[in-house]
Amino acid sequence: MNMLNKIFLYFACSHNQSTMNLSTGADKNRCSWLMLLCFLSCSLVSFAQPKATINGDFPDPTTIFANGKYYTIGTSSEWGPHFPIYTSDDLRNWTQTGFVFSSAPEWTQSSFWAPEYFYNEGIYYVYYSAKRKSDGVSCIGVATSKYPDRDFVDHGVVVDYGTESIDAYVVKEGNQLYMTWKAYGLDKRPIELIASKLSADGFRLEGEPFSLLQDTARVGIEGQAFVKKDGYYYMFYSAGACCGVGCDYNVQAVRSKTIQGPYERVGAQVLLGENEDWKCMGHGTFVDGKDGKLYYLFHGYSKIGTTYTGREGLLAELQWSASGEPSFVFLPSTQLNKGQDVQFDLSKKSKTKPFLQWDFRYSKPKYSYTANGLQLEGTTASDNPTGIAMTLRPTSKVYEVGTSIDLSKSSNTAQKGVVIYGDKDRSIGLSVLDNTIQFWLVKDGKKMLIKEQAIAAGLKKLEIKLELAADLQVRAYYKESSDWVEVVPADAKLASINGISPWDRSPRPGIHFEGKETDKAVFQSLYLINKS
Repeated sequence: MNMLNKIFLYFACSHNQSTMNLSTGADKNRCSWLMLLCFLSCSLVSFAQPKATINGDFPDPTTIFANGKYYTIGTSSEWGPHFPIYTSDDLRNWTQTGFVFSSAPEWTQSSFWAPEYFYNEGIYYVYYSAKRKSDGVSCIGVATSKYPDRDFVDHGVVVDYGTESIDAYVVKEGNQLYMTWKAYGLDKRPIELIASKLSADGFRLEGEPFSLLQDTARVGIEGQAFVKKDGYYYMFYSAGACCGVGCDYNVQAVRSKTIQGPYERVGAQVLLGENEDWKCMGHGTFVDGKDGKLYYLFHGYSKIGTTYTGREGLLAELQWSASGEPSFVFLPSTQLNKGQDVQFDLSKKSKTKPFLQWDFRYSKPKYSYTANGLQLEGTTASDNPTGIAMTLRPTSKVYEVGTSIDLSKSSNTAQKGVVIYGDKDRSIGLSVLDNTIQFWLVKDGKKMLIKEQAIAAGLKKLEIKLELAADLQVRAYYKESSDWVEVVPADAKLASINGISPWDRSPRPGIHFEGKETDKAVFQSLYLINKS
């Protein structure tokens, strides 16, 4: 809660005191209790949630409880593998366990957004949005498994509606399933949240689609999730712009006696939107807690990390007034940097392997864990000047990323090192090529060297690292033996990642490779230290 809201709440409390009849001791006591509650409300909300529940870029989370655990999946956008899966015992502490897809389903092209869990008749469903390869239109597909966290098999497109179908959510009314989604996001007409009957097996629509809610204000609506309570269907949805520095995302709610509507507004105009730590909150789903409470896992931008740490996972409890109006209470994270700093031995003997992701549209890495380390090969698209970036999710705006390269097992003719990758046209890296160390930048689709210097010939191993500062300046270092040597560009302004963030995801650090199809690089270790 910002200071203006605190002041407003204080005067609201004061106003209530001034209008009460204070002629009796009981009235005075009630007034004192009211003032105390107002103070506590201001104080508790002001602390908000300075640490995320799921740190780093994890948009549009969907959550399910199964076999005594919670599972959640988030948007992966253009990063492959697709749709990271996390698990938790308590909704507060989460650990990544894998991905829904190790490779893109055959019908898909890009834009893997807004997955949605659904469980029915012993089967776990993941509905998801992706652009279709044949025409670039966003459709909703589905994959199923007997397990919530592995072995998903894709069944293709379920919703193909107009120029865009995204943000699936399934509602069950008795034995009837309904699919709901966002439509008309790319049209001149207002966006609508649409629904249709869904077949019992969950694989196809039945009957005519019908409108749930129209964006008459033309602010943008999406990310709907339903809660049924006291004879009402409550539909929570996100309004505004989801992503980037100009975002204004927020959660609103409407309700209806039937799934078909009509829906009426309920609760505050903005149920979740911004506080002193987070902004642009929205697009989540509900899950029953082990404590009998109902929780909402959603995303928001940190006001410190903003687009450079991406939309991170946040948690709130859903509460109700006596008249059925919903509200949310933020829950403090217990992560407190747990698991944010990572260091990996990349040799085959290591039991812990990183969940690396790459831009699957423009690179095709081929990698394996050997006795010497991670051996990386592969190809890139002809219009990819950066090369292959195998990345980790940063959880801070300020960090250090480093690797150790086995030069004796790597091709001299390949560029290999570390990188901060926004997309193929926006990146910065430090690499070794033959007997030179190269500090390079890709900007507006063009790759340039911002500093190059010789290193000793015949080295068997080289350590290199990048350090990102709060002002988005990047410093580069290498170590041949015991001391770090800084690679200082002539123009320091070039060593910056300002503006590198894609509109819907955060930049990511990791290892870098660029070479011929017959080239390879061997990385012995990889670490990421988040510093703020």
